[in-house]
Amino acid sequence: MNQLASQGGVYAKQVKEMIAIYNKKFGLDKPLVEQYLTYWQDLLNLNLGNSLAYYPQTALDMIARSAPWTIGLLTVSTLIAFTLGTLLGALMAWPKTSRIALGLSPLFMTLSAIPYYLVGMLLVYVVAMGWRLLPVGGAYTSGATLTWSWKMALDIARHAILPAASIVLSGIGSWGLGMRAMMTTTLGEDYIHMAEAKGLSPQTIFRDYALRNALLPQVTSLAISLATVMSGAVLVEVIFGYPGVGNLLFKSIAGNDYFVIQGITLFIILSIGVVLLVLDLLYPLIDPRIRYRKG
Repeated sequence: MNQLASQGGVYAKQVKEMIAIYNKKFGLDKPLVEQYLTYWQDLLNLNLGNSLAYYPQTALDMIARSAPWTIGLLTVSTLIAFTLGTLLGALMAWPKTSRIALGLSPLFMTLSAIPYYLVGMLLVYVVAMGWRLLPVGGAYTSGATLTWSWKMALDIARHAILPAASIVLSGIGSWGLGMRAMMTTTLGEDYIHMAEAKGLSPQTIFRDYALRNALLPQVTSLAISLATVMSGAVLVEVIFGYPGVGNLLFKSIAGNDYFVIQGITLFIILSIGVVLLVLDLLYPLIDPRIRYRKG
């Protein structure tokens, strides 16, 4: 509106009146201290404000509609990439593994260097537009009504394959290389040599001694990745037209929808804090060497 007002012309007066109305409606004409106190009062009541671009919709309602799509897509994709990458990375470092696992290192290095949005664009061009095996974008068939049915669930899963595949293919390389480095360090520890001297089976040494001790940094990285799920895979969701939080954040930034941007940022901060707190409480279960004691 400020841009329109600066252009002058016959619409300048009307635009200025509209600016005054919006300032009064959203409290932007009040002193900054009063705006700040009002913000915290509204925040405690879970009132994140109304969208400037899609008024009178509230920011909380828009985020609530987009969050399930992002949480479902990114949580599943991240867990799949973490599981496959961690297991294959551990096998790459294990000296008694097969040659197939050892040959995965160049592939993982290549995948870790490719951004997920480029993988997504490649999948769109080859799988969706070239082979026409899967939809180009969207979360479900255009014009369909969301209902609780197996048909709709299969349709949603079909539309989620390509965006999920782009995240998994890009993430599996990073998880694999990180786990291989941790396993290489762990295999040189004294307790590994002690386990071998005791005559334990290679499977037991790999599972209980090497994998479990090398897993702790990976779990920390997984927790942080899951905590930032609310930010969405912005470029992937934009490329595939997926109605998640990342796509909403992109549109909000493009439309200067500050209340929605602030709401998404707030939920990202809260999710990171909660997940890291839960992770800190779970550390003793993951690694028995960690104990919280007084004094």
